[in-house]
Amino acid sequence: MAKHGKRYREAAGLVEAERRYPLSEAVELIPRVSISRFDGTVDLHLRLGVDPRHADQLVRGTVVLPHGTGKSTRVIVFAQGEKAQEALRAGADEVGGEDLVKKIDAGWFEFDVAVATPDMMGTVGRLGKKLGPRGLMPNPKSGTVTFDIERAVGEVKSGRVEFKVDRAGIVHVPVGRVSFSTDQLSANVAALVDAVNRAKPSGAKGTYMRTLTLAPTMGPGVAVDIPSALAAGNA
Repeated sequence: MAKHGKRYREAAGLVEAERRYPLSEAVELIPRVSISRFDGTVDLHLRLGVDPRHADQLVRGTVVLPHGTGKSTRVIVFAQGEKAQEALRAGADEVGGEDLVKKIDAGWFEFDVAVATPDMMGTVGRLGKKLGPRGLMPNPKSGTVTFDIERAVGEVKSGRVEFKVDRAGIVHVPVGRVSFSTDQLSANVAALVDAVNRAKPSGAKGTYMRTLTLAPTMGPGVAVDIPSALAAGNA
């Protein structure tokens, strides 16, 4: 196992390993434990008491973070006619139909989110094997297959993120940057935790939310007291 460097060990020394910090204290620690020389991303890791192998225990949804992720999101839209014009007015980075499908099929992937109108899915479906593994396939459950293009593009551009439990029962979502204020990080974390809580599946048994950790791109994670995060979302 690789040994951590001096800066990491010093940062880790600021965190009490067995403590679950109130959200307000956790977000104050994040910039102190970040050891990157750039403005790193702050990721949220939420372990859930679900078994995603069962359909009635899947957790998936979207939420608009109040202060965005701090990252500019590139959005493409598969649409034609008036809906294509609507997408351009909403700020989509690339809009098209068959031409856009061919461009991606040839190996172009310079985008973060793909949105499509329902009538285009027959055409877009041909890209399933290329977009699916990258998590880029438009999906009604994530709000990316819709006729309300203006709203969909606007929400993605303003900070909408998708969350989905992985095979290990953990949700991983970026919730901001190290440079965010404590209020901004707190609000984003609270919004995400509240959204995951509301998405609790019918098949979930026992404790739904097990552990919550915030971690910068480079640096140790900080365990967060889940009730404090839920309370912040209801404040």
